[in-house]
Amino acid sequence: MRQRARISKGGQISIPAAIRHRWGTTTLALDDQGDRIVLEPAPDDPIAAAEGALAALVGKIDPAQLRRRAREDDQVSSRLIG
Repeated sequence: MRQRARISKGGQISIPAAIRHRWGTTTLALDDQGDRIVLEPAPDDPIAAAEGALAALVGKIDPAQLRRRAREDDQVSSRLIG
């Protein structure tokens, strides 16, 4: 299904409801490929999506624990760099 959309002065576009509902997401990834822009559905919560994708490899993942660990790693990196 190909549709046209106008870009507002603020740089916004409206995604038709039928398309939003079909893909079931409120987040998009934009890929500038030089001669075109590709919009792809992206998970609203990437950590939860990773939990599902990696479950078979690593077993049960606790998203809260992953977020805590990522924050701790970020703090350590900031101290080492800064």
